[in-house]
Amino acid sequence: MRILVTGSAGFIGHNLTKKLLQRGDEVVGIDNINDYYDVNLKYGRLQDLGIDIDQIVYGQPIVSSQYDAHRFIKLDLGDREHIDKLFQTEGFDCVCNLAAQAGVRYSLENPYAYIDSNVVGFLNILEGCRNYEVTNLCFASSSSVYGLNKSQPFKTSDHTDHPVSLYAATKKSNEMMAHTYAHLYGIQTTGLRFFTVYGPWGRPDMAPMLFTDAILHDRSIKVFNYGEMSRDFTYIDDITDGVIKVIDNPAKSNKLWDPKAPTPESSSAPYHIYNIGNNQPVSLMKFIEILEEKLGKKAQKKMLPMQPGDVQSTYADVNGLIHDLGYKPDTSLETGIEKFVDWYRQFYKI
Repeated sequence: MRILVTGSAGFIGHNLTKKLLQRGDEVVGIDNINDYYDVNLKYGRLQDLGIDIDQIVYGQPIVSSQYDAHRFIKLDLGDREHIDKLFQTEGFDCVCNLAAQAGVRYSLENPYAYIDSNVVGFLNILEGCRNYEVTNLCFASSSSVYGLNKSQPFKTSDHTDHPVSLYAATKKSNEMMAHTYAHLYGIQTTGLRFFTVYGPWGRPDMAPMLFTDAILHDRSIKVFNYGEMSRDFTYIDDITDGVIKVIDNPAKSNKLWDPKAPTPESSSAPYHIYNIGNNQPVSLMKFIEILEEKLGKKAQKKMLPMQPGDVQSTYADVNGLIHDLGYKPDTSLETGIEKFVDWYRQFYKI
């Protein structure tokens, strides 16, 4: 397949691109390489895919030195003209949209970045699929869409009408926009709600990287809600294996869907929403304990109240993933953190 992966210099996009190339797909990756976090990490991911970062020029494709079937283009999702041209010239079989302005807390500081990338940018992807007859689309949503919902585990059949951050609201809007295009134009569309992804090449604004950096450099870590939090930590390989399952099994209309008693995870359109999580929430304090063990060093903890826009707990119901695709994430936190720590020490030469 010829697949477009947006956000290919990102955490999930890099891992997915590598797996697709290794199994023989042709991949065009795009990313705007913004400075939301350290661009050197993004460049490192691209170099891992065989991209000569010194050749990067906006809008110009670079062929990988490692994978003949891979090209990278620095491109912004909000650039309507270039995105349209990309779809027109490439003839994609599938699009996987992972590019987005990420981060719950940053959405309090720079809300416009979320609308530009996550809403306007996603519309450009949908229009590209519509205008150039791409009928297989998957896209990144987020566990944050569950918002004020306290009923756990989170089920895709739950309504998600009460987000607590603009980031979550944009991801909810992506799901609604995608359903509209699936209904109107028959685009087989799957949204994936990721749950607290971690592992090698991870984002430095997330707890594993923040905590590891602080612990190794004798700084205190910020423990919000005084440690009374839990997350459904999901290892990166489990996430991307699930994405590939979705790519290979495009959404179909649900023949049993009842418009008189509608549920949000599917419909009469070729559209579906899945959770991808480890289905096993772990307390924040337990996570810190395991990280300390793998680092061989204790953390200095600064206990703080809950941050605005955050939620106390996440827990993924993955029955839909199991039933429809025969897949369930299964990497233990101990195994995942050990692999992450090994990569961290090697990448940062610590």
